[in-house]
Amino acid sequence: MIKIKKKLKKIRIHREGTDQLVYGFIGIAAIALLLYRLDNKVPFWTFMVLSLIVYCIVVNFYRCPIRYFSESEDTEGLVVAPADGRVVVIEEVDEKEYFHDRRLMISIFMSLVNVHANWFPVDGKVKKVVHKDGNYHKAWLPKASEENEHADVIITTPNGVDVLCRQIAGAMARRIVTYAKEGEDCYIDEHLGFIKLGSRVDVYLPIGTEVCVKMGQATTGDQTIIAKLQS
Repeated sequence: MIKIKKKLKKIRIHREGTDQLVYGFIGIAAIALLLYRLDNKVPFWTFMVLSLIVYCIVVNFYRCPIRYFSESEDTEGLVVAPADGRVVVIEEVDEKEYFHDRRLMISIFMSLVNVHANWFPVDGKVKKVVHKDGNYHKAWLPKASEENEHADVIITTPNGVDVLCRQIAGAMARRIVTYAKEGEDCYIDEHLGFIKLGSRVDVYLPIGTEVCVKMGQATTGDQTIIAKLQS
C-alpha cells in the first residue's frame, strides 16, 4: 500500500465542539446582557468570571492540534499512539470477541485536560467497525475494556496483521464518535474519531510485538511510537 500524504485542513477547534461552543457563547452573551441591566453589577461580574473560566476549559477540551507523523519515518510496522494521555495498561490478555487468542493490549487513559481527538494507530484497511452499548465505569478500571460502551475498529495492515483499536467511554464520557468506515484505506495522521470527556483507547496487538513505551509514560497522539510489529 502506498501512503498518500494528505493536505489536511488546519482545524484549531475540533468539529465535534463547534455547535457547543457557538451556542454556549450565545447563551452566555444573552444572560450577561440581562444581568448588566441590573443596578447591582456584582451578579454580572460574578457570572462573567465564572463563565469565562468554564468556557476556556471547554475550548481547551475541544482543541485539535494539527499533527503529521515525521515524514522521515517509514511507517511500515509502526504503531503510534491513537490518543494523547498516559499509558495505564501493558499486558497480555485473552481476546475472545474477534481474534480468540492471546493479544498484547496497550491502553492509554485520557484525562479532561488531554486532546480528545483519536488517530489511526497504523496504516492499512478498515476491516470492521462495531459500536457496543454498555456501562460507564471509570475508564482506568480493567473491566471498562469489556463492560463499558465502546467502539471497535479492526485494521488490517499492508502486511496482513490485524490490529484492534477500541475507543472506550468512561464515567463522564457519554458519546463516542467514530469516523472509520469498513472497507476504506486508513493512514497514520488521519482522525479515527473523538471521545467527549475523559476516557481511554485500547490497542490490541499480536503477541511478540515490540513494546516501545512504559507504564505511566505520557503519549502524544499520532506522534509517540508505542510499538513495532514483527516483520
